[in-house]
Amino acid sequence: MTDTATAGRALPHPEREEIRLEGVLHALSDPMRLRIVRELADGEGELSCSYFDLPVTKSTTTHHFRVLRESGVVRQVYRGTAKMNALRRDDLDDLFPGLLDSLLAAADRQAGRLGDDV
Repeated sequence: MTDTATAGRALPHPEREEIRLEGVLHALSDPMRLRIVRELADGEGELSCSYFDLPVTKSTTTHHFRVLRESGVVRQVYRGTAKMNALRRDDLDDLFPGLLDSLLAAADRQAGRLGDDV
């Protein structure tokens, strides 16, 4: 059963078949959004928005999460007052096999080369 307070705060997400490659690539083309995805991929389960310590304003952080959600890269749900984020790995892997792992590996290599580890 869905809690009515939570149901009124449901966030729109694209269905799996609506996720487009160009939207995913656009979402992951921004360094802050790629950083969020790398941290989600390294973590287990959901992480709250407040977990991420990004060097941008709160409104910019909100924008980055919205782009990731609307492109189908992450799923966001409210748990109490916290907005929790999870990588939509299953959906992305089914639609674009190997893409996410390749991008994450490339981002890790770049971060190591530039000394910019998350």
